[in-house]
Amino acid sequence: MDKKHFSTRLLSWYAEHKRSLPWRGHPDPYAIWISEVMLQQTRVETVIPYFERWMKFFPTIHALASSSQQEVLALWEGLGYYGRARNLHKAAQIVIEEYNGELPGEVRLLRQLPGVGRYTAGAIASIAFSRDEPTLDGNIRRVVARYFNVSEDARSAHGEHHLWMLVSQHLPLGHAGEYNQALMDLGASLCSPQSPKCEQCPIKDNCIAKYLGIQEQRPVRLPKPAIPHHIVTAAVISKDDKVLIACRPPRGLLGGLWEFPGGKLQDGEDLQACLRREIYEELGVEVEVGTQLGEYRHAYTHFRVTLYAFWCSLLQGEPCPIQATDVRWVLPGDLRQFPMGKIDRQISQTLISSTSL
Repeated sequence: MDKKHFSTRLLSWYAEHKRSLPWRGHPDPYAIWISEVMLQQTRVETVIPYFERWMKFFPTIHALASSSQQEVLALWEGLGYYGRARNLHKAAQIVIEEYNGELPGEVRLLRQLPGVGRYTAGAIASIAFSRDEPTLDGNIRRVVARYFNVSEDARSAHGEHHLWMLVSQHLPLGHAGEYNQALMDLGASLCSPQSPKCEQCPIKDNCIAKYLGIQEQRPVRLPKPAIPHHIVTAAVISKDDKVLIACRPPRGLLGGLWEFPGGKLQDGEDLQACLRREIYEELGVEVEVGTQLGEYRHAYTHFRVTLYAFWCSLLQGEPCPIQATDVRWVLPGDLRQFPMGKIDRQISQTLISSTSL
């Protein structure tokens, strides 16, 4: 395989067709770091408004490090994968403490920061610091697997190693940033998962998968196990025109976000029994479960949920944060001020709409 053909064609195509993105050409490596973290498992079109808003509120590493986690989570709300936001906040504080506020440019040092893995470190080092480092995101994985006809499962350890080896071998020294971004753009614009635009591709002549007619069979991915489906309940406990919300523990799924308390249905329970048990375990109080407020569905990375929300009233006692970090009585109109996951935000919007009628 002609190493020069692959990289030269890519760079020539990129010079003419590269996407105009708000973080490209930004003088501060911090902006590249933020964009790369936001782009993990998220489409560019979704990221752009979040990036622009983020840079307005947190224009520097110092601004991010000095903010509260609640402020960070509020600005991140809707992007999902909230651990990324928590890691950004923690990493910014480390950069202030250990690197005098300057993001390090070496992959070895970048990978020591919370939330920065091999892909993100390679992207930051090559794009922001012009280091000769490869990277491998979903778009690059697809282009390389097709061009070189990688037959291993792209997510397996062996397949991953093979792909990293290929992008490293063909990296043009002195142009790693452009090379990596060219692969990203090619995967996003032409080498799409379905119906790739092969005739417009600058490297189609030597693409083995195209020659064999198996483009859509690459990258190889073994079948995933069935995704679990959980039934969940949530209580909208009302008192004096206010509703109760609880703050989740800082780590784990949706860590640090606010929610309407509740939990997962256990075997042999009905929805009302589940909710009474969960509220007693979480808040130490007994509730009367009233009418259903709504039914909500959401798919996370590794499971799906159907959540049933009910109006509830306290029977005795005052809620205490036994399994949460805090509880608040809040007017429905003030719920917008508290960062929430998608389903809890939908519940809050239902409440806001009903109280504004």
